[in-house]
Amino acid sequence: MALADHSNGAKVGEEAASFPEIVELNVGGQVYITRYHTLLSVPGSLLFDMFSLKNARALARDSKGRFFLDRDGFLFRYILDYLRDQQLVLPDHFPERSRLQREAEYFRLPELAKVLAPRLSKQNSLCDDPCQSDPEEPSPNADIARNLASVSAALAGVTSCNAGGSALNTLGAVPDLRRSGFVTIGYRGSYTLGRDSQTDAKFRRVARIMVCGKTSLAKEVFGDTLNESRDPDRPPERYTSRYYLKFTFLEQAFDRLADAGFHMVACNSTGTCAFAHDQTDDKIWTSYTEYVFYRE
Repeated sequence: MALADHSNGAKVGEEAASFPEIVELNVGGQVYITRYHTLLSVPGSLLFDMFSLKNARALARDSKGRFFLDRDGFLFRYILDYLRDQQLVLPDHFPERSRLQREAEYFRLPELAKVLAPRLSKQNSLCDDPCQSDPEEPSPNADIARNLASVSAALAGVTSCNAGGSALNTLGAVPDLRRSGFVTIGYRGSYTLGRDSQTDAKFRRVARIMVCGKTSLAKEVFGDTLNESRDPDRPPERYTSRYYLKFTFLEQAFDRLADAGFHMVACNSTGTCAFAHDQTDDKIWTSYTEYVFYRE
């Protein structure tokens, strides 16, 4: 009987040894690199079973040989952080707690799922995230409430008016609920300047328009044309400089800003020059321009 146990242990050891010390994972298209023992840090978890009880050849791999998991690649970073030290640290105003709880349940991490479960607040209502004030700017809830109160008062004034003209005048006093602020558009381009300043056939633009400013304003103006993949968990009250647009026409961005009530208040540009080839007189000029828009 002792020999049988020893043989079984040797078999498991051989299978575990088939995994490299440094493991590369492809989770929903996001690549992660971690130590093999990190994946085994929580016994009974899905990753523990995958990387200890099975041979490496039995697991799915992508085209580059990385172990593939068909799960949320962005949220897996928090799963991996938890495996490293069994602690959960989330950014302020994290909007994906319920989805992360689902991922924790899928990976069979009950303690993590328990921490992520909705809690009962002092007002006996479910609260996914502790209510904390933003150090960058006070919460806009008070401003929105005051604006809504003003609108209600204005509408009440309309009801009390007898003449149609008075009603229209009262409606004209309804305040604009849109918040003021700045949005900066960054645009990078380049062109080659040859002899006799002939640039027509060699002009080229880099197809990327950057958006800088408050997250709530950027989402309001550009909506689903805003690519948030580089800053996905930014709360509405914070500022970002990592968003960019899915289209490549400056005029389209300007139209959206104008429709939202923004006006251009400043513009600046910089440029650098380098020789395209050592044997020619061609020069490559690279420019970066920023357009600053403001809404009162």
